[in-house]
Amino acid sequence: MSASATTAVDGSRIPTVIVDDVHIVYRVHKGAAAGTNSPVAALRRLLIGAKAPTVREVHAVKGVSFTAYRGEAIGLLGSNGSGKSTLLRAIAGLLPATRGAIYAQGQPSLLGVNAALMNDLSGERNVALGCLAMGMSPAQVRQYTPEIIRFSGINDRGDFSSLPMRTYSSGMSARLRFSIAAAKKHDVLLIDEALATGDARFRRRSEQRVRELRAEAGTVFLVSHAIASIRDTCERSIWLESGVIRADGPTDEVVAEYEKFMNRS
Repeated sequence: MSASATTAVDGSRIPTVIVDDVHIVYRVHKGAAAGTNSPVAALRRLLIGAKAPTVREVHAVKGVSFTAYRGEAIGLLGSNGSGKSTLLRAIAGLLPATRGAIYAQGQPSLLGVNAALMNDLSGERNVALGCLAMGMSPAQVRQYTPEIIRFSGINDRGDFSSLPMRTYSSGMSARLRFSIAAAKKHDVLLIDEALATGDARFRRRSEQRVRELRAEAGTVFLVSHAIASIRDTCERSIWLESGVIRADGPTDEVVAEYEKFMNRS
């Protein structure tokens, strides 16, 4: 990675994502008690300004602040429900911050295991649509499609690329999603558990691709419960617990703190 790609003229690092005192609050609708959803009850709540008794607020992210820089790969650690995926969705612009602000270079791209593909279309057609959606020209789509399919490995055991996506296993679908997203250079790529699927060969290929994206001066965020993937691909990690940053620093140090905490728990 060249220094000029990741630093400004004065030698300073170039920020790509700034998260400034961000709070994210969900409103969760619980099962309604009898009579609380009647028109009369709703009108009464409206008149007096009361909240519906079936709505509960969940403070998922609490005052998170950090800056990510060009050329970094950052692992996001934390137990289930710690706010990792919520934070990624906010950085991608899919969730509004309740308080605070998020500034990003370009449009961050979120890749998750639930990223949308069209089940009734073939894998090859989904590749074409995904590439077009990322801004590639038709000529680029034709150029990159064979490599994307090869990288995903979906044809390793037959011609699955011509079959509808509904015939794919969850692992095949996740590998294809990652392969489509990783075919393009991204200013900021957010990966949510997408490397946890597939065999060891695909994990090695995907981890190498993350390193290449960094070398192309992008910024990569990786959420994964596979600590080995974060150790292999991220030099920096952020540990979130109960919506609060517990540690932010070199991956080996943050992982050691996180594992100590999980072992005590």
